[in-house]
Amino acid sequence: MRKTTTMMMNRLLTTATTLSALLLLQITTIPSSSLVHSFTWTNTNAVSIQTRRYSKNNNDDDDDTNNPRRRQLLQSTLSFGTLLTTTVNPSAAIASSSRSRTEGYAVQRTEREWAYILSGPQYNILRMGGTERPNSSILESEDRDGTFVCAGCNTPLFSSAEKFHSGTGWPSFAMGIDANVQVEKVNPVQASIAGAELRCATCGGHLGDVFQDGFLFVGTPAAKSGKRYCIDGAALVFKPSGGGEDVFGDVPPPRTSGGGGGGG
Repeated sequence: MRKTTTMMMNRLLTTATTLSALLLLQITTIPSSSLVHSFTWTNTNAVSIQTRRYSKNNNDDDDDTNNPRRRQLLQSTLSFGTLLTTTVNPSAAIASSSRSRTEGYAVQRTEREWAYILSGPQYNILRMGGTERPNSSILESEDRDGTFVCAGCNTPLFSSAEKFHSGTGWPSFAMGIDANVQVEKVNPVQASIAGAELRCATCGGHLGDVFQDGFLFVGTPAAKSGKRYCIDGAALVFKPSGGGEDVFGDVPPPRTSGGGGGGG
């Protein structure tokens, strides 16, 4: 009986992945110039989902990027995949919050020690697995050459060569540095729809999530890697090439004359 149930679950996951891919293909013909930097962000105890909204950013009446059907397809795909992820394999949906951030990592400290050496935002992200608000980190607009390291243990995590502006409001990268970034092992549905958690491979600190939608960002490094590493800025410290002061990601961006934060 258990074997039959397992086979049925695997078939359902395969079907879900295929259907999700087919639905996503219907919205991938959007030119990069038409991607609007506006996102709906939903955070639940089970999974974190970023839902893209598309709309026209020019006056071309022939451009169908504002087609409600496209937005509905993407939202339906996300909802469908998330439902199957949490129903078929609920343990995967809560893996990021249940797995230890201490055991098995080279750098280990007590939670009291972490709370002492990290700022409030850094501790919330790295040790508690929290998520910062979009456009709340100064690193989102950081474009200089350099390296982004872990705010908890100074491990090099991302190169500026892989950074791009995704429009989400979070620092985004096409890939991490070697094996320094640990990717959560999840089922194919969650990986393609809801993403997978990212951790520092040295200290276990939560960094953000990786999504399989890099192909949407034409003309960026993500288009080549096929992935988008969506990172909480507070988890990082930027070290400019050639020296200069470090830039801590838990610092908010400077206010503009209009009173708003920076954009991606």
